[in-house]
Amino acid sequence: MSTPSVLFVCVKNGGKSQMAAGLMRKAAGDDVEVHSAGTAPGNAVNALSAETLLEVGVDLTGEHPKRVDPDLLARMDYVITLGTEATVDPVEGPTYLTWHTDEPSTRGIEGIERMRLVRDDIAARVDELAARLRD
Repeated sequence: MSTPSVLFVCVKNGGKSQMAAGLMRKAAGDDVEVHSAGTAPGNAVNALSAETLLEVGVDLTGEHPKRVDPDLLARMDYVITLGTEATVDPVEGPTYLTWHTDEPSTRGIEGIERMRLVRDDIAARVDELAARLRD
């Protein structure tokens, strides 16, 4: 039986997709192959994203934004886009999902509070997916 694989995608690969990948690595360990990428990668991981992940034991030190690699995309079992801004041209093989994640800024919540809410929303989705992939 092969190890299931997941690619998390957002636009800049600095926030949500990095959070999802880090949280999946924590939730699933070596049971799931995990990657993250962006459709238009930024220059660095979002500092608030990294800070909120450290609060739950996930360290993004050494991570950096990466562009979606077509070869990697083609060999994934799941490609999960976080939010609606990033779009991935589908290739045959992976199952594609879009997670419409919480956006607290629409409710006037900003800064570290915003990132904690985003983290918790993504963490709940990741935990549910990790459980499904291990079954």
